[in-house]
Amino acid sequence: MSTSKDLYQIGEIPPRGEVPRRMFAQVIRPDRFGEPEKAFQIEEIETPRPGPGEALVLVMAAGINYNNVWAAKGIPVDVTQVHARFGEPDDFHVGGSDASGVVWQVGPGVENVAVGDHVVIHCGQWDPDDPFVASGGDPGFADSYRIWGYESNWGSFAQFTKVQAHQCLPKAPHLTWEQAAAPTLVGATAYRMLMGWPPHVVQEGDVVLVWGGAGGLGSMAIQIVRELGGKAVAVVSSDDKAQFCMRLGAVGTINRKDFSHWGMPPHWTDTEGYAAWFAGAKTFGKALWDAVGEKQSPRIVFEHPGEDTIPTSIFVCATGGMVVICAGTTGYNAVADLRYLWMRQKRFQGSHFANDEQSAGFNQMVVDGKIDPCLARTFSFDEVGDSHQLMSENRHPEGNMAVLVSAPTEGLTELPG
Repeated sequence: MSTSKDLYQIGEIPPRGEVPRRMFAQVIRPDRFGEPEKAFQIEEIETPRPGPGEALVLVMAAGINYNNVWAAKGIPVDVTQVHARFGEPDDFHVGGSDASGVVWQVGPGVENVAVGDHVVIHCGQWDPDDPFVASGGDPGFADSYRIWGYESNWGSFAQFTKVQAHQCLPKAPHLTWEQAAAPTLVGATAYRMLMGWPPHVVQEGDVVLVWGGAGGLGSMAIQIVRELGGKAVAVVSSDDKAQFCMRLGAVGTINRKDFSHWGMPPHWTDTEGYAAWFAGAKTFGKALWDAVGEKQSPRIVFEHPGEDTIPTSIFVCATGGMVVICAGTTGYNAVADLRYLWMRQKRFQGSHFANDEQSAGFNQMVVDGKIDPCLARTFSFDEVGDSHQLMSENRHPEGNMAVLVSAPTEGLTELPG
């Protein structure tokens, strides 16, 4: 008969259903905001307990995303101050917005999962009593909507994570723990961007321009477009990344380093300066047509760099098309020549993660084997900060990254024994 313990070592799995009083976590605190490799530190903290509608999940592996680069640096917000609004601890942050694991304990009222279920976790959280949600509104538009492991605490960089039970989705049985942990945040985000804004949803034959095609978001977007019959053109920064995107199903690629017109364009009254920018944007548009193999502009532009690229994205988008954006990794000030928006009737649409149905739609594509998680590298638990440092410096590999937490070794799909 096993003896209950207050704390288990990383990789040591408690008896099924036993919840230790304390756990190890990779913790960020405000007094060490800065570079991720220093901001993340392993600490021993209290294990959370699930309340009504919540589940406690033993984390087997966790995915790496850019949101906890921001969390580590304390920009653009101090996430611990956000936690306080939800009654969560505000002196530390346990990040991580992707996970695979085993349901270990459930709170009252949970019916969609049971102890022992193998799951992946999507990162959308909201107040179930929010009047907007209760009336059938898209939770993504609710005032209570937040991202687990960023705006809310108790993320996946810990032995246990506390989530709302609706976040749990079936783990694809053919994937290892680390593969399964890698794609949900970026994949569900891409799914909403490409499928959540009718009438601008990917249709057979649509050209879709995908910025950062070799990254986590881009690699998922290319595959979703491919599966829906569209034609993805990926923007990359090297020949290796171009080959990676072509293997995923892109019809062509563009190397952004061949162009120099990035950033906010000169004011339209600066005739000479604006003309130079315009020439660069036109040359990029010609490269896009060459990548497609015909003069077909993108009906959807899949955006996330932001400041450096929005002017070009709006320019090359097809008449009546949409530029959809979920981030601003190069900056937040977007300058648009409004003549191209109103005269060509283009749409500029913001998009933020996904709802339950969209997350489940993407996850089903993974379960069905239609989406490769594109796991490029797996780290140990003590390398959480190092993995985010690589991402911060844009030195991470193509695709996605993950860290092992309770999973005892790479490649195992089930719990030992």
